[in-house]
Amino acid sequence: MTGTTRSSADLDPRRRRILVRAWRRGIREMDLVIGGFADAEIATLDEEELDQFEALMAEDDGDLLKWVTGEQATPERFQTDLFARVRAYVPDFEPETRSDPAGKRNSDT
Repeated sequence: MTGTTRSSADLDPRRRRILVRAWRRGIREMDLVIGGFADAEIATLDEEELDQFEALMAEDDGDLLKWVTGEQATPERFQTDLFARVRAYVPDFEPETRSDPAGKRNSDT
């Protein structure tokens, strides 16, 4: 299981490949950040952004994790609007919840 919540049925072949690669990073934290970002944004990225995203995904996961967390400075070649959006992406780790009539939150299990 990849973790993706997005169907690739409406995507062109390049975007499908990117989506699969985004969810098979090697470090689970990067699966969640890169894959989650891809789920949310892949359909709207233009060709230049796709190029940037593929170049970013070619980098070592350990380095990516340090750049995303700010532990290490991001190299100048990746200081782009796209990387800023990736870095700002926050995966949704909360299970879907609903409020009952009393206002208490219950898990949808």
